[in-house]
Amino acid sequence: MPKLIVVSGPSGCGKTTIAKEILRRHAGLVFSISATTRPKRANETHGKDYFFITEEEFEEKIRRDELVEWEQIYGDYYGSLKDEIDRAFAIGKSIILDVDVKGALSIKKKYPEDSVIIFIKPPDLETLRARLMSRKTESAATLNRRMERASMELEKAKEFDFCVVNDSLDKSVAAVNSIVEDAIKQY
Repeated sequence: MPKLIVVSGPSGCGKTTIAKEILRRHAGLVFSISATTRPKRANETHGKDYFFITEEEFEEKIRRDELVEWEQIYGDYYGSLKDEIDRAFAIGKSIILDVDVKGALSIKKKYPEDSVIIFIKPPDLETLRARLMSRKTESAATLNRRMERASMELEKAKEFDFCVVNDSLDKSVAAVNSIVEDAIKQY
């Protein structure tokens, strides 16, 4: 059975950067593109970074049970589409997901034997704040909300299969890569 490799952690921890590097290193992995109702950022592409959909479309997907996990964060919906996972599994491919902390734990509950959930932890909250500020995509209010949420998310790290502290991107990628290679070998 293919595996669900789930990379998660607070906003700004580096999970997307790490997931993209793991995907680049493993041609056999497929990336699960999440759906969201949040506005598209200037550097993002629909169908590559996210499926940007309306709130009505997202709520219809909830009603039709078309999401593996979903959550409303800061007024916007985010979720992983079942058909993304089904499509990868149908061709025998493992899939990597870059999702929020609650979403990762939901996936683990639904796929306990087929998922590996990896928590990416910032070295400290000050570093996390600096990373979020350097993105220049956050208003002061959004930055504060993300920092408040990060405290709750950090408490959940102990519920994950693995925890990697992202104090060096190269070391973090190597650690996650090792976890992924072990998971894929088992398949």
